Amino acid sequence: MAAKRRKMLGDAFAPSAIALRELIDSQSKDTIQRWCLDYAENRILPIFLKRCPGDGRPWSAVQAARHYLDGEVKLPVVKDLVLKACNEAAKELDADPVAQAAARAVGQGTACVRTLTHSLGLFFYAAAAIAYDRAGLEASDEQYAQIAEEVCQDYTAALRAVAVADEPNPAKIKWNC
Repeated sequence: MAAKRRKMLGDAFAPSAIALRELIDSQSKDTIQRWCLDYAENRILPIFLKRCPGDGRPWSAVQAARHYLDGEVKLPVVKDLVLKACNEAAKELDADPVAQAAARAVGQGTACVRTLTHSLGLFFYAAAAIAYDRAGLEASDEQYAQIAEEVCQDYTAALRAVAVADEPNPAKIKWNC
């Protein structure tokens, strides 16, 4: 049984996470932002909506971020909404760690339109959301670590699928880990 349920899962210093950061570093800002939004919307938002079907805040954040990336609105219009809506939802979900982690993950994915380091935050919160959804809330630390590694592999594969070979304008990201 897990000693304490964590809000995030994964190891920033695992070889897979280091390889993920290196791949992220090789891509443009636009590629990273769209990959994060796609991952949050397609893999994590369904987990949230399954648990909180009437709460549209994370969906609204995804849509706002997409409107920005598509040039329909300027960043000041959406910059507070993209992370704030999801954080507000997460704060209300202490009784549901699965939905809470999913809300935080979607928030990180949408916040990539502001700051690219959120791309790694998306991985850590997504790992928690997927692990808790798949294995329940009383699984062992080893089970959670295994699922987090699987999520890292899936997240990396999703980026590889859209990555631009020899990207001429890779983003310059200052990682804090």
